[in-house]
Amino acid sequence: MKKLFLSTSIVVAVSNFTTSSFAGDCPPLVANQADGQYPHIFVDAAAFEQKHSCTLSFKENPNIATLNSKIKGNPELPTVNERLPDEPLVIAPYQAIGTYGGVFDGISKATESGTSDLLSVRHVNLVRFSDDLQTIVPNVAKSWQFNNEFTELTLILREGHKWSDGHPFTAHDVAYWYNNLLRDEKVISKMDDRFLAGGKPWTVEVIDDTTVKISLAAPQPGLLGMFATDFAQPFQPKHLLSQFDPKVSDDADTKAKELGFKDAYEALTFYYGQSDWKDVPTPINKNKALSDKLVAAGYPATAPTLESFIVVEDTAEGRRLVANPYFFQVDTAGNQLPYIDEIKEVFISDENIQTAKMIAGEIDYKAQSVNVPAAPVLLENRDKGNYDIALRPNIALTSFSFNVNDKNPELAEVFSDIRFRKAASHALNRPKMNEIGFLNLGKPMQYTVFDPDTTPFVNDEQRNYLTDYNPEKAKALLDEMGIMDSDGDGVRELPSGESFELSFRFTTQGIATEIAEIFTQNMTDIGIKTALKEVTSDEYRNAQSANDLSIMQWQVGQPLAVLASDPSTFKAPFGNFFSIRNGLDWTKYNDTNGKEGVQQPEAFVEIANMADKFTTLSMGSDASNQLGKELVDNWLEQLLIIGTVKGASPIYYSRNLGNFEVPKTSSYEYYRVYPYMATQWYLKP
Repeated sequence: MKKLFLSTSIVVAVSNFTTSSFAGDCPPLVANQADGQYPHIFVDAAAFEQKHSCTLSFKENPNIATLNSKIKGNPELPTVNERLPDEPLVIAPYQAIGTYGGVFDGISKATESGTSDLLSVRHVNLVRFSDDLQTIVPNVAKSWQFNNEFTELTLILREGHKWSDGHPFTAHDVAYWYNNLLRDEKVISKMDDRFLAGGKPWTVEVIDDTTVKISLAAPQPGLLGMFATDFAQPFQPKHLLSQFDPKVSDDADTKAKELGFKDAYEALTFYYGQSDWKDVPTPINKNKALSDKLVAAGYPATAPTLESFIVVEDTAEGRRLVANPYFFQVDTAGNQLPYIDEIKEVFISDENIQTAKMIAGEIDYKAQSVNVPAAPVLLENRDKGNYDIALRPNIALTSFSFNVNDKNPELAEVFSDIRFRKAASHALNRPKMNEIGFLNLGKPMQYTVFDPDTTPFVNDEQRNYLTDYNPEKAKALLDEMGIMDSDGDGVRELPSGESFELSFRFTTQGIATEIAEIFTQNMTDIGIKTALKEVTSDEYRNAQSANDLSIMQWQVGQPLAVLASDPSTFKAPFGNFFSIRNGLDWTKYNDTNGKEGVQQPEAFVEIANMADKFTTLSMGSDASNQLGKELVDNWLEQLLIIGTVKGASPIYYSRNLGNFEVPKTSSYEYYRVYPYMATQWYLKP
């Protein structure tokens, strides 16, 4: 049994409440009784009080002062009423008003490796998708308004909202994130396409402390969907970071050097990082001695957050987080969320050890990097470990790509020939991959960028394009290219006469070992000798970014809601650091206006232009659907990324985890459990 540090709070499941019974304190309603404007939530306390003719009385975790003392550099706490916004978000829990206390146990492979599970538990953004994965609902932002042309988005924030250190959170923090961090090349070398409109930067303007306006150079009707699914957070603590920002503070360099940094930018990126990816090591991990020195000088050990938990320990072995004492959400009984005291995240890269810990019931929740072949043994031991397993469909599908900018010029030329990519697709035994790697629970299909199961314009012809297992056709295409096995040893020769041999490095975070083995055998069977080597996800990603891989692999694909606002998946390098990347020399050419790299084929220029236009159209409209279908057709003609099987993935969760709702999809694309209000999870006594 997990050790819990419980308050006197009682787990309450409610039924048959009537509004007239609660002229005073509010009814502790659960989700199916909430009856609010949005599923499971009320935009603020006033909306809940008005709906149920009552007055919320706010309560806090009785352990919150102790938890706050673990946040190095945080001041002592005022009352819960002073810590909450004037307009807190009200959540109606799924099953019960939860119990405070306890340590939530999670597992990841390493920092930035298999960690999105736990990032999504604590994550917040301006808005989110509700658990129907269709309805965009308030979160950090209380409300919003687009103009008719979808070129101006006005966001209304919560009055009195505060960072985890008690400083006010305002529209200035949103503007600072965009205008001072994203647009400073010394901080972010290149802004991602999802933060542009028509290829041009946004204009982010503070109207007042709770109102910010984003003006766009081109219509962006899907912008809210991007915020609802994105891992980045479009706000940063200006009150801390601007002290080390030379554009804001005249003494930024002096102050930074006094603290031990070489200059202001080193201090700025020490807290913020140099990426919009938030799972970089915290200052505690980067340099504990310097972190302690900052605390002694009156600075926090790690940057303040709006999330439900804040990191207080960070090492190579794992992380420890405690509840944010200023978190902006409450339940329908007025209890400040989250209910859980702490998160303990351990880093274990070995898949077998991970599975063993799950079988032993030592983990509370895990979905990322749990592969289908582990499902039978996990299912067999669920009563022993007091957990359950749910198999849920993926959005992304297991895919491969051959490096068209390979450092070996001969391989680059071969991979750039569409006949080779067609041959590789025909060579793949997708039915066997489905049987061995997905226990026949998946669906063989081609990679269409858009998730074909939830995108109305992707048809069967597109999803099945060149997916028939036909090694003879694959061999014929290679023969046509002049890549023959002239000496009869079973290995083809490249045009230079060298044996066609490839090294395939893979990571189990990207694909299951069984799939990698079948792929390797399929390539070898058509005369391309392929050696398999497992590496860590960090090794894989670093090698891919350095253009050191000939074969790339990952689970890729996006829901329409993401691609409606973010065209980057259709543009070189066709994915980010955590996905499949190809055409890195094309990317370099585009980024340097032709001074470096290699010019991409015109077909990919046309695809990129179509993707940009697609983001200006309203999702679901006839024009959007027509252009989307054409975009998929053009993409498939190039077959740069080859799909195999879209499967299901296990979702593991402890039976002691209260208010847990099994996600509809095991999906990174909707950011794991973010739509399912993990802030209302609690640990049952």
